[in-house]
Amino acid sequence: MRAQAGREASPTLAIIDAQSAKGAQEGGATLDPSGYDARKKVLGRKRHVLVATLDLLLSVVVHLANVQDRDGAEAVLRQARRRFPFIKHLVADAGYQGPRMAATVARTGNWTLEIVRRCDQHRFVVLPKRWIVERTLTWISRCRRLARDYERHARKAAAFIRLAMIRLMHRRLAVTPSG
Repeated sequence: MRAQAGREASPTLAIIDAQSAKGAQEGGATLDPSGYDARKKVLGRKRHVLVATLDLLLSVVVHLANVQDRDGAEAVLRQARRRFPFIKHLVADAGYQGPRMAATVARTGNWTLEIVRRCDQHRFVVLPKRWIVERTLTWISRCRRLARDYERHARKAAAFIRLAMIRLMHRRLAVTPSG
């Protein structure tokens, strides 16, 4: 897809974010436990994703919802470092700032971390690079199976996120340029 878009085959920039997903209120209990995200008031799990600039999913890890963004980032970054050693720059929101995140970035690889902060809370502003991961999370949530967390195992939830992104990439590749 990157070659089709006229880009270098290997991405050097990645954007990280997390999304809390409500757990389904179905009868059976989940085998992997759920957590409570007090900030979002959500009982369920949190999806940590790392994407490239063309909305390509690089890494996904599903945690309890009560795991803070900076704490859940380590598993995502370790997974991405093994698969994509050529990424040099990491973009994140304010939830990933602080000395613990700086230590995580130093432990997992040779990343440079850029924190993109909101500039004005009273009006909508498109934040540079951050909108890419937000758009990807929205596309993931539009899949019916991923609108809520129906899975009993966190690894299955991560697998369905990968399948949703494979479907999206397949549709993009199948489009023929008009002309």
